[in-house]
Amino acid sequence: MKEKKQILAPEEQLKQKEFQKEAVVHINSLYNYALHLTMNPSDAQDLVQETYLKAYKFFNSFEQGTNCKAWLFKILKNNYINKFRRKAREPGKVDYNLIKDFYHTIKDVQRDTTETDSDFFHSLLHEEVYQALQSLPEEFREVIQLCDIEGFTYEEIANMVESPIGTVRSRLYRGRKLLRAKLEDYARKHGYNTEPYK
Repeated sequence: MKEKKQILAPEEQLKQKEFQKEAVVHINSLYNYALHLTMNPSDAQDLVQETYLKAYKFFNSFEQGTNCKAWLFKILKNNYINKFRRKAREPGKVDYNLIKDFYHTIKDVQRDTTETDSDFFHSLLHEEVYQALQSLPEEFREVIQLCDIEGFTYEEIANMVESPIGTVRSRLYRGRKLLRAKLEDYARKHGYNTEPYK
């Protein structure tokens, strides 16, 4: 028995092509940001999938010529917040069958060969630098990642984190200052000048 191919209306075909061109190219950046938020690869994949479903559904409302990546990040962040709120209202559930053989499962798991951008970024940095970045408070770490790693503008970040631009600038300044202080010994050890500029 042959499967019938579903023929899409021309406007739906155009929407799919535009969505592929504008939105799908940002999948790795979205995954890295989702992983940063959830700290769990499976949850990050789910979050990215939910984001793309919602983005496709409302793609007609996306204003062409604006930053699609920032729009997608905003959807992802809102999905994350909504999911977090739902989880906070649910009572905790533990499936003891899943954790019964935890040690054996972890021991047998092999590293995935597909390296994400965050894995690559981590491999470029010395462990001290990575740990210093991870040890920053969430509000500072998030804006540093969005600005210095993902390359978003202050305005785009302000929209994503729903804070005024001044707050974003302040968090970046304070976060970078904390990071600098945490890495001063590391810098000296590796031959970087740690004297303040005059």
